[in-house]
Amino acid sequence: MKLLIDDANIEKTKEIYQYYLVDGVTTNPSILSKQKQSPRDVLSEIRKIIGQDELHVQVLSKNSKDIIKEAKLIVKEFGENTFVKIPSNKEGFKAMKELKKENIKVTATAIYSPMQAFLAMKAGARYVAPYVNRIDNLGYDGLYVVKKIQNIIDSNQFETEILAASFKNSNQALDLIEYGVGALTCGVDVINKFVDDRNVDRAVEDFSKDFEKIDPNKKTMIDYLN
Repeated sequence: MKLLIDDANIEKTKEIYQYYLVDGVTTNPSILSKQKQSPRDVLSEIRKIIGQDELHVQVLSKNSKDIIKEAKLIVKEFGENTFVKIPSNKEGFKAMKELKKENIKVTATAIYSPMQAFLAMKAGARYVAPYVNRIDNLGYDGLYVVKKIQNIIDSNQFETEILAASFKNSNQALDLIEYGVGALTCGVDVINKFVDDRNVDRAVEDFSKDFEKIDPNKKTMIDYLN
C-alpha cells in the first residue's frame, strides 16, 4: 500500500521524506496556490526532492482537447512517472480514453461516487481519487464510498487503484489502511499525527532512566560497545 504527501510545501516535503518511507507527492491547484510561487518552479523542486517517485499534477483545462494538450505538457516537463489528475466528468472521461492510448498515467480526481469511479476505471485511469472528508461534508459516508469503490475494483478485477484523499484525521486513514485500498494521500499535519503519541516519549524516557542505573556514565549501548 502506498502513502503519498498531499502538499506542495518544499520544506515540509523534505521533512516527511527525511523521516518516513513515502511514495510520492500529490498536488492540486489550491495546494499550489498556497506556495505563492510559479507552479513550474514548485513542481520542479518537488521532483528533485522525490526523485522518480510519483508526482500527481492536476489540469485546469475544461474541454477534452485542451485537457489532453495540458496533460502532455505536464508529463513532458515533470517526467514519465508524473500522473495527470483529471476531474471525473464527461470531458474528463473523454480525455482519459485518449491519454490511455498514449500511455500517459491518469489519476481520476474529484471522485464523489462509486459510479464516477467506475466510469473512470473504464476510461483507463490508473488511480481514482475519492475525497473522503468532502463526501462526509455532503452528508454521506466517505469511508463507505471508498470501500464500495474498492469492492468494485475487486469484483471486476480492474487494474485501477484507489488513491484516497481528503482526510481530516489519522483514524480515517487507518480505516482504509486496514481495508487495503491501493494508496492514501494525506496532508503533512495528518501524517505527523500518525505517530503523535506522548506515551512513546514517556516509555523511552523510562527505559533511559533504568539503563543509567547500570552505570550513570553510560547512556546508550554505544558507550558499552564502542
